[in-house]
Amino acid sequence: MSHIIAAMGKIETPGAAVTADRLARVDLAAAFRLAVRMGLHEGVCNHFTLMLPDGQRFLLNAYGLHWSEVTASNLLALDTRGNVLEGEGEAEKTAFYIHSRIHLAHPRAACVLHTHMPYATALTLTVPGRLEMVEQNALRFADDIAYDDSYNGLVVDDAEGDRLARLLGDKRVLFLANHGVIVVGASVAEAFDSLYYLERACRVQVLARATGLPLRPVRPEVVRETYRMILADTPKYAGAHFGALRRILDREEPDYAR
Repeated sequence: MSHIIAAMGKIETPGAAVTADRLARVDLAAAFRLAVRMGLHEGVCNHFTLMLPDGQRFLLNAYGLHWSEVTASNLLALDTRGNVLEGEGEAEKTAFYIHSRIHLAHPRAACVLHTHMPYATALTLTVPGRLEMVEQNALRFADDIAYDDSYNGLVVDDAEGDRLARLLGDKRVLFLANHGVIVVGASVAEAFDSLYYLERACRVQVLARATGLPLRPVRPEVVRETYRMILADTPKYAGAHFGALRRILDREEPDYAR
């Protein structure tokens, strides 16, 4: 996979494309910084990607950077063959194989976030490893979670990346057995909003189970209606949430946008 790490120079794009690429870079850099603040990161591992507006290139964090070091300008731009077209540094191969195959299989998944965030990952270690629909934040994912119950080791080829993409299907979330989670969205705002609330839902479920008491069920019709109502307003709520978080970064960590 030497082509994955070979930088090939910066692509120059005119006018509106430059502006769109710049906005995409700033949004994704913000997501990395926010993930650090919320404890959703792990060392220099895990990866976020965003397909650029041309649909031919996607942004990825360079391997070896702590997420607190990620900026709009040091994100890599790759093509779907793994060539580094813009930026300096290495594209970690598991990141390429997971994200490129999902982007190719699911154009709706413009933003793909993969983390080992603690509470969601804790659920992937259990049997049956499901997020129970017993709490309001969980209900926003009622019909939007797929589960991979077979851990096959590191994702280092197209076949395993394609398998994960198939399992994801039309869902927003994929739980990876013994591993972590993948969350996708039409934008950085929508994907990050889902990532945030997924971890919150997993956290309270882990805490509730720690009491040793049975979980209180929610009526199925209430689950369905709550999911429907939240899903209908997801773009609005996600935009407001991510916008508020961006304003915090603008005040306290403005270098993310450089």
